Formats: sequence, C-alpha cells, structure tokens
Amino acid sequence: MSSRDFDLNQSRDRLFADPQAPVAAFRFDERVARVFDDMIARSVPGYRTIVTATGLLGERLVSPHSRCYDLGCSLGAVSLALAQRITAPGCEIIAVDNAWPMLAQMRRRLAPLEPLPTPIRPVCADLADVRIDNASLVVLNFTLQFVPLQRRAELIARIHEGLVPGGALILSEKIALEDPCQQALFTDLHHAFKRAQGYSELEIARKRAALENVLVPEPLTVHRRRLEDAGFASIEVWFQYFNFLSLIAIKAPASTKPASAFTVAATDG
Repeated sequence: MSSRDFDLNQSRDRLFADPQAPVAAFRFDERVARVFDDMIARSVPGYRTIVTATGLLGERLVSPHSRCYDLGCSLGAVSLALAQRITAPGCEIIAVDNAWPMLAQMRRRLAPLEPLPTPIRPVCADLADVRIDNASLVVLNFTLQFVPLQRRAELIARIHEGLVPGGALILSEKIALEDPCQQALFTDLHHAFKRAQGYSELEIARKRAALENVLVPEPLTVHRRRLEDAGFASIEVWFQYFNFLSLIAIKAPASTKPASAFTVAATDG
C-alpha cells in the first residue's frame, strides 16, 4: 500500500463480542466508524483487492473533465484509490454517504493527504437526493445491499442517466444464491473465512442478527436484469470470492449518426 494511503491502524472490531449486550439493528454510527476498516477487511472476502482494482479500473475508464461518484463511500477507501490512480485532467470525485460519523472520520483522514492528484469532495446526503451528472464512473461498493428493495431500480436508472456515453458503473455486492445447497455452502465458507480472521462464533452470530433485514442481498440474475432494464449495454462480473462479487456495467457509447440518403447519393454520384 502507498505511503499516501489511509492509516488503517484502527481499533480491532469487537462490537459483537459481548454476550450480554443487546443486539440492535446494524447502524453506521460512531462505534462502527472507529473499527470499520478492520471490520470490513475481516468480514468481506477480497475487499482490499476490490478497492485496489477499482483504482486501476478508474485509471482506464475515467474521461477528462468528468466526475466520479463513490456512492456509500464509508471512510473513503475507494475514493482515495481513484484519486491516486486517475490521470485524466479536470476530474473530481464526489464521495457520498448518509452516515455523518463515517464522513467525519473520512474528512479527518483525508486532511494530511491533501492535495490529492484528483480532488475528493465529501457529501453527506441520502443517495435518493444525489444528482448524478457528467459522470464517467460511478461506484457502489457494497452499498446497494443496504438500499431498500423498492428504491434500488430507481437508483440504478438515475446512475445510468447521469453517466456519459461509454461511462461505467462498478457494483460490488454480497449476493444471494438461488440454489439452496449453493447458498448453504457459500454461507458456511463465508463463516469459515470470518473465523480464520479471528471472529468467534458468538461474534458471527450476533452480527448476522444485527444485519437481518438491514443488509438484503439479491441473486446475480436480479442485479443483471435491473442493470439491463436501466439500459446498460455491457455487464460483466470481474471479481468474485464466494458470495461476494463485483460487476462492471458500461453505458452504450454515443452512436455515430448514420449518413443521410442525400449524403449517400451524393457520394455514389
């Protein structure tokens, strides 16, 4: 990791280790913000790889004088990866999150790294209120799974509308498996991954209860259909580790205006 990366030496995640504490619905509050880097790296297989690779993708996908949107930016790991890799001139990264404790932590951590090659503008807002405009890249990094089901299609449609022709959406999600046997296998593998990262059975069970009806995964087929319905021309899985994956969806490039009949006739003559 670069010397200009965030300092990831946060407190170790022990939020669900107390068997006597009540299990409340999961919230991105001050307690979570303090341990988030440790929590997500030990909970999401391949998370650091996705963050690093998103920066590499951004380097190739972002066009000059456009915007990048990191929607549900948490502590800004993806935003920073993009800021350090994008070489196109005149670009700006809009980092959006509706949890002020996460954004406040992000602002404190960005301060000693500025100025960045591509500036990051943190915005505290609900995704429903964010206007997406002149975007060559939008990132939803394990964010859509927390959006209410009835609002997901509208968000994806707005993202497609706000992308420039040829622009891209990177969508990373925990997915549900449609085959019950596969779902059981991948759930067991995910829990084995978390145990290997030092989480106890108690912590795994209590966090799972806290995320119930807060994080709602969907099958890959549902994600693909929603992206297609929004108008994305190309959709591919570029990363998968158990039931955690990342998709890249490309908006169709601007079509070349066909020659008129008059032009063709004049050429033929």
